[in-house]
Amino acid sequence: MKTRVFSGMQPSGNLHIGNYLGALKNWVRIQHDYECIFCIVDMHAITLPQDPAQLRAKIVEIAALYLAAGIDPQVCSIMVQSAVPAHAELAWMLTCVTPVGWLERMTQYKTKSAKQESVGDGVLQYPVLMAADILLYQAGIVPVGEDQAQHLELTRDVAQRFNSLYGDTFVVPGTSLPAVGARIMGLDDPAQKMSKSTTAAGHAIALLDPVDKIRKTIMRATTDSHPAVDFATAGPGVLNLLSIYQAFSNATDEEMERRFTGLRYGDLKKEVAEMVISHIEPFQERYRQIVSEPGYLAGVLRDGAERVAPIANSTVRVVKERMGLYV
Repeated sequence: MKTRVFSGMQPSGNLHIGNYLGALKNWVRIQHDYECIFCIVDMHAITLPQDPAQLRAKIVEIAALYLAAGIDPQVCSIMVQSAVPAHAELAWMLTCVTPVGWLERMTQYKTKSAKQESVGDGVLQYPVLMAADILLYQAGIVPVGEDQAQHLELTRDVAQRFNSLYGDTFVVPGTSLPAVGARIMGLDDPAQKMSKSTTAAGHAIALLDPVDKIRKTIMRATTDSHPAVDFATAGPGVLNLLSIYQAFSNATDEEMERRFTGLRYGDLKKEVAEMVISHIEPFQERYRQIVSEPGYLAGVLRDGAERVAPIANSTVRVVKERMGLYV
């Protein structure tokens, strides 16, 4: 039996090349080796205010981007979180066994609450919902980046706490993850990870950006004070451009050094731009074909939800029995 994998993305902001190289490309790579559930986590998105019409449009967009990236709905389950009510049901039951102190220590909660005069309770409870997403399907592996490592560790803690209180119920997800892809930094500030919540011009390359915009963004990317590529002294901006090229091309370190050592930054940027565009153009063509087929995406998401619902409902039924709730 294949180990079950669960992962997901929020339908907010614009998915960018960092999301593709850091996650989507990896999901495609592992989809035949594991039993994969790839979710669009819309209930996580509403922990912050969202425009309802825009949120619904983004859910569809994210689903199409999953497919355009190469995720096969015949092999994997692609579904929307809110389409399976068991996510919310389990989250409440796990909330009741999760100490508030655990949640208040979470870095993401501290960061978000510091930026606002007040935050909704959903921001505090976000990690419990994430734990419910994973534990609901008894996922053994969760391919997340290092920015989510703290949340995954909380999931392990919640599972172990529940198991100690009520008996073995949940699979405790392993900390050994499939290798994640490249960590792509902002083109305007290579000290910060590329983020879909950042709207600054020149920060990111969205997967649906026009080709001219992609080329312009890369040509304006931050580099350093040196005139040409020197792998021994290159600054973070130059290394970020090289990482982008390498991640798209799958070139080895030796091939990268032979190709780029001594190359002036303007020429480096042109090569990076052409490499990105050569992958983004066919990606965007697949996306346009997918969204042009009436009812296709809705069918994929409906089938995905129907496929995973029995697993989710079975877990909720067991949890209710263990906690003494009416079943």
